[in-house]
Amino acid sequence: MTKKKTFDLTDAYAVRTPDDSRRLYAAWAETYDADFIKRLGYVYHQQVVELLVKELGDSSGPVLDVGCGTGVVGVALRKAGVDLIDGIDISREMLAEARRKLADDGCPVYRKLIEADMTRTLGIPDNRYAALISTGTFTHGHLGPGVLDELWRVAAPGAACAIGVNAAHFEAAGFGGKLAVDAAAGRITNPELVPVDIYSGDAVDEPHAADRALVVICRILI
Repeated sequence: MTKKKTFDLTDAYAVRTPDDSRRLYAAWAETYDADFIKRLGYVYHQQVVELLVKELGDSSGPVLDVGCGTGVVGVALRKAGVDLIDGIDISREMLAEARRKLADDGCPVYRKLIEADMTRTLGIPDNRYAALISTGTFTHGHLGPGVLDELWRVAAPGAACAIGVNAAHFEAAGFGGKLAVDAAAGRITNPELVPVDIYSGDAVDEPHAADRALVVICRILI
């Protein structure tokens, strides 16, 4: 029997195009949770979920999990009491893993799962979502700040956003400038940037164990 290849952050950071993402995550989907989430002590998603839930307060409505992957954000949201979640991702195979995720009540974690290339116009109506959340999608080699225009479009006025961006990618890709322009234009509130750890620190021998992210907390205005 041929042993499956073990993937890691080096592979993820080498992604440059949507087709690169499709190829990598098609091969990695079945072992992603074990290879990445558990082995590296990935805690990023839990922290971003906590920030979104705090920002939401008593608000309700559907949440869009951007770049949902295998669904770990959705699981954490359900445990936090958010029960209306759609997920979107470029990888059909990762979505298949997300589809298998069940909440504590035995129901599917996600209401709907959408396969889409987020560098293109999304087939989602305007003002659809009451909140946006994302972890691990805005990182080296993946999505840049231009994608935010489509996310603002599908979010309803007043929608809460907790969007994690790898800290190094935030600076290199120009997220700060994009957010400043959008806030000045009245599209979003002035964003709060909350630094968080991506990993628990247990995997100290990993080259990216100390990586951090900035979580963009804001509200949609128009």
